[in-house]
Amino acid sequence: MLHNILVLFSFLVVSSAQAGVVDFCVADLSAPQGPAGYSCKPPAEVTADDFMYSGLSVPGNYSSLFNAAINIAFVDQFPGLNGLGLAMARVDVNPGGVVPMHHHPGASETILIAKGTITAGLISSDNTVYLKTLNEGDIMVFPQGLLHFQVNTGKTQALVWVSFSSSNPGLQILSNALFSNNLPSEYIEKTTYLDDDEVKRLKALLGSSGVIHGKEGSLSLSL
Repeated sequence: MLHNILVLFSFLVVSSAQAGVVDFCVADLSAPQGPAGYSCKPPAEVTADDFMYSGLSVPGNYSSLFNAAINIAFVDQFPGLNGLGLAMARVDVNPGGVVPMHHHPGASETILIAKGTITAGLISSDNTVYLKTLNEGDIMVFPQGLLHFQVNTGKTQALVWVSFSSSNPGLQILSNALFSNNLPSEYIEKTTYLDDDEVKRLKALLGSSGVIHGKEGSLSLSL
């Protein structure tokens, strides 16, 4: 038994040492993405530009429905993040605007309020609600997979910096998951207890896509 444990320990040490030999793995975006991420760009082709990204210097595209904009720096935008277990985003929210109820299946999220006032909340798996109003300099964390949201409850535009514990955290917006698809209304009504008129109104508002699947990795709020 002790011998088997020592063999396993030796294997883990060797594996860890081998993993440490590679300093980085800049994503080769021309190759297909697998469950573990992108394959590495050949080191000879890596440049300093692979380790910087300036896309967050401007807001993303505003959604007239949510009155907010999200601009992301995930591995598809910033290949240098590949394999590092982190990503970032910029969120601009006008007064009264909202980042609607959503979750990230692949990452925990931390927000830093750079400007303005945001009321943010999360819901645990036992349906306990944790709600806080955040001001400039405040930080709040949302554990992986839990539903959460942000609302600008101040009188000025808010700027929020977001970090994730994965280079590709994924996103599912609750309202879109329910009403931006071709699931027959009768099943939505039965599972949400909403009447037919309300389901049709929400489908019209959120735009039924006509397909069950969506664009993987998209964080677009342009509705």
